[in-house]
Amino acid sequence: MTDRSPPSSSPPASSDAGPPDEEYAEAYSEGYGEGLREAFREVLSHVGRGHTVGEIRVLVESRLARLRDDVASKRRSVLAPPRRPAWGALLRPPARPEPDPMPRLARGTSYLFREDRPRHAVTFVSRSGGEYGRVVCVSTSPPNFPDVPKNRIEVLRLALPTPGLGGAEGELDPGGLGGRIKEATEASGGALVYLDALEVMSTEYSLDTALKFVNFVTAQVARTGSAFVASVDPGTLEERDLRRLQRSFNIVS
Repeated sequence: MTDRSPPSSSPPASSDAGPPDEEYAEAYSEGYGEGLREAFREVLSHVGRGHTVGEIRVLVESRLARLRDDVASKRRSVLAPPRRPAWGALLRPPARPEPDPMPRLARGTSYLFREDRPRHAVTFVSRSGGEYGRVVCVSTSPPNFPDVPKNRIEVLRLALPTPGLGGAEGELDPGGLGGRIKEATEASGGALVYLDALEVMSTEYSLDTALKFVNFVTAQVARTGSAFVASVDPGTLEERDLRRLQRSFNIVS
């Protein structure tokens, strides 16, 4: 009689068992997905607060710079989670969040803000105008720049062409404005040029005149290391004309 082998005590391997590293891959993919969700939520929150493209870029670069520290902090919290809640921290009122950093104007760059009324452009100029030798404001209704000393602000007014009559005292046509801007940008410290009279210039003169003026200013600030900020209501221009205008600027928001 032949001896029969005793039945094996270990269960047969399941054909459904995955590779040995499947658990690692699953955990990695879950963590990767959560990281993507957190990143997109943060970008959407900045967009919802009305930040410009330039501001969002600075915020994201700042976030990336401290990413290693954030990852290390997250790892420590996973390896050694607190055994009991820190009631003191929970009962204290939340700390006031620090204000989001406001990006500075890059020298030699031109910015176009599409907004129904000049708001973000004015704030942008006010926060950065002190870094330039002068702020040149071309506007029919000059705004206030509270963070810029008044003695460093030069206001230029656009003259409305009236047949048979010259402009009012102190008003300049686009050619005269260009001459004053050339002088300011070539002076020591350069200049930050602010313009919110594009609609008036294109209406009272012509769109081609307004575009030539904008192209002159963008070339001038690029050559002298100055900066140019313009605000325009997109509803006042045809879509084709708005695209032509946007092509003249380095950054459009």
